[in-house]
Amino acid sequence: MRPPECAICGNDFEPGEKGGVLHFKKRFSDYVWERKMKRINGVGHPPFADWFCEKHFSRAKQLLSLTINKAMKILREEEEEKK
Repeated sequence: MRPPECAICGNDFEPGEKGGVLHFKKRFSDYVWERKMKRINGVGHPPFADWFCEKHFSRAKQLLSLTINKAMKILREEEEEKK
């Protein structure tokens, strides 16, 4: 697992306190990754999950029905619009 650093703004934070990791809808490649990890007894940060700080957590949570690449595109576009 990667350390808690927001996928949108890059801020470090304490997990569970303000923000957390979210798991998005799995893509075919995510199922392949899971099968491989199970086969080799591997561990690691799932490719369909990422950390979000308090500022971005609730909006990211609204997009959990999307794959991570689609959700991240939306989140980054929204963040860019705020600038």
